[in-house]
Amino acid sequence: MKNIQNTIEKIIQKLTKEEQTISFAESCTGGRIAAAFTAVSGASTILHGACVTYSNEIKHQWLGVSREVLENDGAVSEPCVSQMLDGIQKMTGSDYAIAVSGIAGPTGGTEFKPVGTVYIGLKTPFSKEVYHCHFDGPREAVQERSTVYAIEKLAEQLEI
Repeated sequence: MKNIQNTIEKIIQKLTKEEQTISFAESCTGGRIAAAFTAVSGASTILHGACVTYSNEIKHQWLGVSREVLENDGAVSEPCVSQMLDGIQKMTGSDYAIAVSGIAGPTGGTEFKPVGTVYIGLKTPFSKEVYHCHFDGPREAVQERSTVYAIEKLAEQLEI
């Protein structure tokens, strides 16, 4: 994670210069994205807040993820992460949002959603994308790779 710190510093500098903000809605990453940002000086200028919404009920209550999406598509799905993005942005009023939901393992996987399946969403003032990823390795590796991927996708969008 140390090599991602430089990228975060550049993100903070760019968003600060543009007077823009960001917020996070995390599930399988357990707050790692927020922790990575708050480890860098200057994050308070751009980071509005973050939620670790691990349970389906909290995804519904806090972020407004519909019960229909949770029941039909599941928490680990594009529709869920899309609604998580909308919910965290509505809650915080931030310009940018990242949302993550996945199966870090070693349990919880299925034939259709194996361990390592992660959906990572990024909402900007101009677009909303949800990426379907699969990361191999133990739980910690899946969580770390998801965190790094999300931060790198944000950097790409910001052209850093």
